[in-house]
Amino acid sequence: MMGHMTIYDIPVRTLAGEPASLADYRGRALLIVNVASKCGLTPQYAALERLHETYAGRGFSVLGVPCNQFGGQEPGTAQEIAEFCSTTYGVTFPLLEKAEVNGAGRHPLYDVLAAVADGDGEAGDIQWNFEKFLVSPAGEVTRRFRPGTTPEDPELVKAVESELP
Repeated sequence: MMGHMTIYDIPVRTLAGEPASLADYRGRALLIVNVASKCGLTPQYAALERLHETYAGRGFSVLGVPCNQFGGQEPGTAQEIAEFCSTTYGVTFPLLEKAEVNGAGRHPLYDVLAAVADGDGEAGDIQWNFEKFLVSPAGEVTRRFRPGTTPEDPELVKAVESELP
């Protein structure tokens, strides 16, 4: 980890562009996912919403970060993204402002996330849309799941449950 800095210290913005803080989620487990509306993996939104609804009462939240860096698959405005997620997939979990997850313009949150290794010991750049990071209630990034790991994957579900009281 980077000194004493946690994800709670990184400024973020809501999808509507309002300043926000991940510290609002202190004490809750999070699954942070870079999302896109026009990707082959976009149907994962439905499973992410189910995961969110299943465990929200136990101190869990999915947090979506729209990103347009992979094949230009999130071209929409904040309003278009919000409307798509709500009407197409019934998404109720929070979405942050569209951000870059790789490269020179990478959001500081993704500087922290990309440093975490996946199950094969690989850290570094985000591979594609719907890469998932599990954050403990204490704000530590504990697991990284690549885009092909679905939200219903037993390993991911077990990891989420292990972070809950």
